[in-house]
Amino acid sequence: MNGQININELLKQMEPELKEGEFVFCTVPHHYSFNPLTVQGFFKESDGITLILKREEAENLNLKYTYIAAWITLKVHSSLAAIGFTAAFSNALSSEGISCNVIAAYYHDHIFVPYQDADRALLVLKSLSLQK
Repeated sequence: MNGQININELLKQMEPELKEGEFVFCTVPHHYSFNPLTVQGFFKESDGITLILKREEAENLNLKYTYIAAWITLKVHSSLAAIGFTAAFSNALSSEGISCNVIAAYYHDHIFVPYQDADRALLVLKSLSLQK
């Protein structure tokens, strides 16, 4: 199943949804053993492995973090080949002074924003969607 590639349709249909909870980014060395079912996501970098976890899980594992995020999923099935989608929503958030960390997965885009900006970010994204 191919994802949507048309930028106007992507923006119209993005349906931002706030996931409940606080999420953190942690880093562990390559030899660190973890259960992939307890993490929300991970990425292998040359410096170590970045883990995205629920805050409680990171604290249970005694992992350090410096950034507490809210997680917003854009429910439209976006194509990994879509052009301009990430730029459009990240520019909208940026213009409101909201930083974002984006993970494009196979079906959806996932946006991590500062936890305290979650409601405002959701409003910005919904407003952007209504403009199309």
